[in-house]
Amino acid sequence: MASEPTKVIAGIDTHADTHHVAVINEHGKPLADKEFLTVGSGYRKIIDFITSYGTVIAVGVEGTGSYGAELARTLRGEGLSVLEVNRPNRAARRLKGKSDPLDAYQAAKSVLEGRTKAIPKDKDGPVECLRILRSGRASAIKARTAAINQIKALLVSAPEKVRAKYRALATSALITALQRTRPSGHMADPEYVTLMTLKALATRCQALGTEIEAADAALKEILDSYAPMLCDLPGVGTEVASQLLITFGDNPDRLGNEAQFASLVGVAAVPASSGKTTRHRLSRGGDRNANNALHQVVLVRMGSCQRTKDYVAKRTSEGKSKREVMRCLKRYAAREIYRQIINPRPAPDNSDLRRIRTELGLTITTVAGELGQWVSIISRLERGHIRNDGLAMTYRQWLTERAAGPLKPSRIDEPNVTSAPRLQKTSTVPFPRLIASRPVHAKMSL
Repeated sequence: MASEPTKVIAGIDTHADTHHVAVINEHGKPLADKEFLTVGSGYRKIIDFITSYGTVIAVGVEGTGSYGAELARTLRGEGLSVLEVNRPNRAARRLKGKSDPLDAYQAAKSVLEGRTKAIPKDKDGPVECLRILRSGRASAIKARTAAINQIKALLVSAPEKVRAKYRALATSALITALQRTRPSGHMADPEYVTLMTLKALATRCQALGTEIEAADAALKEILDSYAPMLCDLPGVGTEVASQLLITFGDNPDRLGNEAQFASLVGVAAVPASSGKTTRHRLSRGGDRNANNALHQVVLVRMGSCQRTKDYVAKRTSEGKSKREVMRCLKRYAAREIYRQIINPRPAPDNSDLRRIRTELGLTITTVAGELGQWVSIISRLERGHIRNDGLAMTYRQWLTERAAGPLKPSRIDEPNVTSAPRLQKTSTVPFPRLIASRPVHAKMSL
């Protein structure tokens, strides 16, 4: 009898110029470790190295968003399962020492022990383009802010003639006026040098403003093609939508449900109860940039959405503080945005389902019983009030089968059936999976 192939797990400690790879078997026994260059040929050698010891179960990679980004893409391209490894436990590392081989073996053992389960972002789609554009845009905004502050600081100590002329202007008018100046004089004249420097800083501000506008246009173009309905949600603009998509990543399968998304953006409810007091507090974890984006959404809705205002008044009357009310609103907003992100496109038109059902002489109760759904779910699906592509496809296929063959009378329509079996039929409908029913988008939202 042929022996089964050895199952192995690889761990990789990534660096700027080299990657150190360690391989262990499924029982945790170290097999080999080796260092490779961070180039294309080095990535191919890494794949040959780890696959030469047996069937690769998974590969734990440190720094999949920085030094290990290209390596993670290459490994996924070869069909290998890649998991993101957090930095080693410092207390344990202090006892055992630190080196590249030790870190690589530790990465492999964390995968084997189940401590590493995070799926890295793909970084090969439109969301990665959003991240790159936002990175350049953020640096441009920072540089423009620094230039504006420098202009105002120079005006404070400028000669009185220059200071009196420009210090009363608003920022945009100030930059335009300084850019249009034509200073003249010699390099030993403080007024001339001040005006010359102010003009250079104003020109820089205008150039950076043009760069920021170009980045905003590019971000909007990507959002219009990738997630066209996300910005339709109240309080969600280009800035908020792009940040939340970056936090989510190009591969939606890395998050199993909206509760995981809420935890990722730092709005998951954290119990803070004691004795007779039952309460929850704001989460301090997750992506703080995404949390800030949700905070902006809530602030906009609290100031402009009447439904949100009514909710705030209701919860305040119940004794909740403003911080607790905003925590609840953030949670609601995260749930709504999650459903919109995983369904970025408009829902397909399902208005023909109702017409076909009526032509076949079927009641909505019959359909709900056959498909195992509530009557309200089927009704909302037919009217386009919810999106559930899987249920719509099953519903359409079931109607097609009924239309193709001879119509068989349903049990509830058979003769000699009393009202008792009819009640039994409707009462045996299983509880539906409500999480599958996702709204396309909601204009009136909390």
